[in-house]
Amino acid sequence: MSTPMGRPTYLAILGMPVLVFGASAHTLRAARERAVRRGLPLAVYTDDRFATGHDAADRAVVEAVAGTDLDLVGLAVHGPENGVDKVLEGARLHP
Repeated sequence: MSTPMGRPTYLAILGMPVLVFGASAHTLRAARERAVRRGLPLAVYTDDRFATGHDAADRAVVEAVAGTDLDLVGLAVHGPENGVDKVLEGARLHP
């Protein structure tokens, strides 16, 4: 679908503000574990996902590995600010 001027129309990726943090692999693993313990919704981004090219394969490579063994390169966490702050302990706001 496009606009009258021929520009594509894009869907919203996220409907809320997003803060981006940087962290080491160790900090990402710890944050994932804390989010799981707190029952917060999260999405994981593993190195393997970027080689697949489509959603079904992305999901399959994540499901094939135990959560504690994921090669995390990123994650998204949603929840109350104080809970998310505690989950992201050790991560720093990306410049």
